[in-house]
Amino acid sequence: MTFEPTEHVLRRLMDPIAWLTTVSPKGRPSPRPVWFLWTGADCVIYSQPGVAKLTHIAANDQVSLHFNSDVDGGDIVVLGGRAELIPDAPPADGWPGLLEKYADLLVMIGMSAEHFVDTYAAALRFIPERAWSMD
Repeated sequence: MTFEPTEHVLRRLMDPIAWLTTVSPKGRPSPRPVWFLWTGADCVIYSQPGVAKLTHIAANDQVSLHFNSDVDGGDIVVLGGRAELIPDAPPADGWPGLLEKYADLLVMIGMSAEHFVDTYAAALRFIPERAWSMD
C-alpha cells in the first residue's frame, strides 16, 4: 500500500528540521536532527559520510521521522518507515529544491552552500509507511 499523507502531515513535511531516529546495534533509539526535502513520495536527506546514523541504517532500515511539537505540545507528527542509502545520488546542489529550502538557514549559521555540499556528501532516502499525528 502506498503512503498517502494527510494535509496535516504534508504541512509538516515542509518544516526545515525533523528528527531522524535510527536504531543502534545495541537496540537503542538514536535520534538526530536532519534537514530534508519531501519529494512527493519520500524524503531525501544529506548526511556527513561515515556517521553513526548511516551505519545504523545499513544494519536496520527501520527508522522514524519526528517533527517538533508546538509550544503547547500539539501539532505532533511522527512518521515510521524505512531508510536507505542512495549511492548514486547527485551532490546536494544537484537535488532540485534542497539548497533553496535551506538558503536562509545556511546564511543564519554562517555556512556556504559549497561547504554544505562538500561536508554533507552522503545521501539517504526516507520512505514513509505510516503516520501518527495529533493536531
